[in-house]
Amino acid sequence: MNTVFQNYALFPHMSVADNIGFGLLMQGRPAAERKETVARMLRLVRMEAMADRRPTAISGGQQQRVALARALAPQPRVLLLDEPLSALDLKLRKEMQSELKRLQTETGITFVFVTHDQEEALTMSDRIAVMSEGRILQTGAPEEIYNRPADRFVADFIGDTNFLEAQIAEVTGRAATVRLPGGASVAANLPEGASPSSGSHVTVVIRPEHARLADGAGVLRGTVEKSVFFGTDTNVHLRLTDGSTFVLRRQNATAGTPPPEPGQEVGLALGEGALQVLRN
Repeated sequence: MNTVFQNYALFPHMSVADNIGFGLLMQGRPAAERKETVARMLRLVRMEAMADRRPTAISGGQQQRVALARALAPQPRVLLLDEPLSALDLKLRKEMQSELKRLQTETGITFVFVTHDQEEALTMSDRIAVMSEGRILQTGAPEEIYNRPADRFVADFIGDTNFLEAQIAEVTGRAATVRLPGGASVAANLPEGASPSSGSHVTVVIRPEHARLADGAGVLRGTVEKSVFFGTDTNVHLRLTDGSTFVLRRQNATAGTPPPEPGQEVGLALGEGALQVLRN
């Protein structure tokens, strides 16, 4: 298998075009083929007008596009990118995420993208493998990994989440009824291969955006400790009646809608199918 491990070190004394063609030169490709491939790569990364410039005369994002073109030029079947965007500022990182997605779609090459950035993993991947200490804990589509984490590490690593201690009341196939702190019984999903017995104690998870303030009593009750404004959302931090913490995320759909005050007692409603039981 032709596999390329990508790094972003460019040769400062070479032009953009020569940097892209360097790997082809080392492979002994004919001059005509090198010229045609370099021209195609320059078009792919939209750098035709800068072919004769040196890396020191272009921006950081442009340098990364040149390095990607150099890695893509030999047409590998797999391109391994090891945290390629970690050193960039937020705005440039977002731009390069879109650029990488476009390049992968246009070339059809498999990208293996290594990252510790959970948002980056979710937004860029068709399939995710979550690893810890050299072991793959769970693989799946981003939606599956986020909404159906199998164990605590995966749930905690991918996105913000709430952990609640619960008791199994009933098991039916891949679903269960669990009894939450406060006594309410609600439906929850089971991870693949798990079959807890009735009465056993388990940990369940729910994402902050899958809970909302209830008009009535709600399935959970708690006291507001603080609210944190994030622009598009507000995180409401609560202390539940059993003493555990809980974070609820509200979208700021209406400007000027105030969050509940600290010390206020509120009820929580949970979205249908939002609870996930973790493996013990």
